[in-house]
Amino acid sequence: MTYIAPEDIPDMAALRAQIDRLDGEILERLAFRQAHVDRAAQLKTGTGIKANVPARVDEVLAKVHAKAQAAGFDADLAVDMWRLMIDAMIAREERAMNEGDAP
Repeated sequence: MTYIAPEDIPDMAALRAQIDRLDGEILERLAFRQAHVDRAAQLKTGTGIKANVPARVDEVLAKVHAKAQAAGFDADLAVDMWRLMIDAMIAREERAMNEGDAP
């Protein structure tokens, strides 16, 4: 689907409709990312690999910062958002791995 540049959107109703569509697409991508985290929990279970690998977290956050800057998105905000998401996903992985029944 094609998007209209924000400056070309004629009114608030059209702007809100486009934001709602963007939100839906972002959520679909996040759900797909979560499925990858669930698979990581399955692959890590029984291997001795922990859910929280600080070096990997640092690597992901550095990439997010750089990509956000390149995209013109507030890089500090992006890192804060990802840190919150990563913390929640690590907790999800830990629960799955501790239960021995990764999602």
